[in-house]
Amino acid sequence: MPKMKTHRGAAKRFTLTGTGKIRRRQHGRAHLLEKKPSKRTRRLARPAEVVGGDADRVRKMLGI
Repeated sequence: MPKMKTHRGAAKRFTLTGTGKIRRRQHGRAHLLEKKPSKRTRRLARPAEVVGGDADRVRKMLGI
């Protein structure tokens, strides 16, 4: 059976930490930032962790 291919769209969106957690970028930071509070935009700049069943699905797409 051939090797599984990495889902390239997922590979561009998710990163794996050293401890094996999956990080993702948060939405809401691309445009219309003027009306959002600075506190909120700073919070959105930090990557979030992918948890639960979504993490399992992402692992499969990344071939981990």
